[in-house]
Amino acid sequence: MRGHEQAIRRAIEEVEAVGPLEAAAMAATGDILDSLTKPPGSLGRLESLAIWLAGVTGEARPTVQRRAIVVAAADHGVTRQGVSAYPPEVTAQMVANFLDGGAAINVLASGVGASVTVLDVGVAGVIPRRSSTARGGGRLVDLRIRPGTDDFTLGPAMTLAEAIEAVAAGLALVDDLRSDGTDLIGVGEMGIGNTTAASALTAAMTGSAAASVTGFGTGIDDGTRARKIAVIEAALDRHRPDPADPLGVLAAVGGLEIGALVGVILGAVGARIPVVLDGFITGAAALVAASLAHGVTPRLLAAHRSLEPGHRIVLERLGLEPLLDLQMRLGEGTGAALAIGLIDAAVAIRDGMATFASAAVSGRSGSPVA
Repeated sequence: MRGHEQAIRRAIEEVEAVGPLEAAAMAATGDILDSLTKPPGSLGRLESLAIWLAGVTGEARPTVQRRAIVVAAADHGVTRQGVSAYPPEVTAQMVANFLDGGAAINVLASGVGASVTVLDVGVAGVIPRRSSTARGGGRLVDLRIRPGTDDFTLGPAMTLAEAIEAVAAGLALVDDLRSDGTDLIGVGEMGIGNTTAASALTAAMTGSAAASVTGFGTGIDDGTRARKIAVIEAALDRHRPDPADPLGVLAAVGGLEIGALVGVILGAVGARIPVVLDGFITGAAALVAASLAHGVTPRLLAAHRSLEPGHRIVLERLGLEPLLDLQMRLGEGTGAALAIGLIDAAVAIRDGMATFASAAVSGRSGSPVA
């Protein structure tokens, strides 16, 4: 455990050493955008995206050509309480689907030239291996800590040592991606029952009522949602997690994949790699990461607003405005993949448009630009 604790401490120090977004690079990108043949700011958030990339990387014209979607996967003991529309074995089956290239995230990631890496930190079942001719299959990284968490209505979801190990697993994966030259990371997840864990974690970290952060997850009915809320309330009452101790909250009511995403976020931010969040579960991980290290939140991009009500509360707490609102609630990193397409558009505008001078178009003063 000591080695994992040291890795997390180093990651926090790296994040805090990075400091605020790089103002000089952002100003330089702003000047580039203002020189293009359009009214200043007329492309709205596409321009903001280009400026944000500069602030994260410290470069006026950063390239983001090697991009990866990380899908952290694990199971949840709380599913024994009947809080999901799907059985737990679906987690392993869907991981196999990711590896075979047949899931929504594979299709969307392929469309934006992103690799898919599945990080198994707690899948309970055996992952089926099927032969497939589908393109866009994912890579499996097996850092399984245990076969799913415990039922957090009966005790902690995991030990503190296991929560720390999960975060360290995410950090280790980022080290691997950095060595491959990855310069943009989107995060996603897979784990039946993980909206229950994310709702409990969000309630604990924000002080929100369980009912206000709990939605319909995989498509449960009203009765199951009521049971889900009661389960979360019982867990919070049992553990009384302290938001000042984010790793303690993670251990009490979180998930192994949420912990791994905390590590991915910390590792990427410390390496000045732009991070694109997907939906509710990745947002819950960002809450924990932002509580561990100052300076995390400005370096995160919220891809979209999920239908899950807790996601709105997470985004408000983080102060992030999502790019998209498409009424999505799938997870897997699908929203992050869509947002990467918008990042590509922002970079294309920055680098591909003519300037007023090169196109001999008159500037704002009305005088010709030669």
